[in-house]
Amino acid sequence: MNGLVKRFTATASIALASFSFAISAHAGGVLDRVLATKTLTVATAANFPPASFVNDKGQLDGFDIEVAKEVAKYMGVEAKFVTPGWDIVTSGKWEGRWDLAMHMSQTAARAKLFDLEAVYLYNYMVAVVHKDSKATKPSDLDGKVIGVTAGSAEESYAKHTLEPYNAPPIKYQFAPGEIKSYESNSSARDDLRLGDGVRLDGIIDEERTANEAIRAGYSLKIIGEPLNSAATAIPVLHGDKEFSDKVAAAIKSMREDGTLSKLSIKWWGSDQTSAK
Repeated sequence: MNGLVKRFTATASIALASFSFAISAHAGGVLDRVLATKTLTVATAANFPPASFVNDKGQLDGFDIEVAKEVAKYMGVEAKFVTPGWDIVTSGKWEGRWDLAMHMSQTAARAKLFDLEAVYLYNYMVAVVHKDSKATKPSDLDGKVIGVTAGSAEESYAKHTLEPYNAPPIKYQFAPGEIKSYESNSSARDDLRLGDGVRLDGIIDEERTANEAIRAGYSLKIIGEPLNSAATAIPVLHGDKEFSDKVAAAIKSMREDGTLSKLSIKWWGSDQTSAK
């Protein structure tokens, strides 16, 4: 009987130790999984040109795609892409479905969920209206219907809940009367281009992508000075510092050898990888 108890106790101890190891490995095992599978799974957008979009060959392409591939190359693995909704990405409920995401502006709220140290781009937030709009400055949008991307920093700005990351508090230039949230900023632009006040009076967008849309023929215009500026990072969930450091080191290497700057010039027309 004593022998049976001893064997049971030993078995239980081994099982408990194995369970504890499994929890520990899951909590900090992202880099181990990436290296073991030789695959870096990246969450990105499919309709966010020129950062990430589906090209004429039906393949994901763009600045973010090339940066992610370089990060994977630095780790000695291949990049695999998935395209979840942005609100799912920003929720932090990744459940191991991807290892990192692309193109997230630093905010205090997001820093509670993610490591945001791998900064690779700088973002300027602007107010955009239809070209026929009489608005000339952001304050002209007070009480108006404004479109934003769901879960974005632009949405937080519209709601006056944006908390900067290591920066002074925001000075809000207008207060929307109604906020319409979209799956992507391209969808918001499509509604705005229908005409001034048809569905929207304006949108809050990234300066770079707004200018790209205007160059592509969208009947829009940017009004006033930028509403806010923020560093854009590659978010990694808290819990695996070694993996987070590896991603940051990959970006640092790309910055030092000029790869990051070259990709920015290729896709954005200028070097957007340093703060102005």
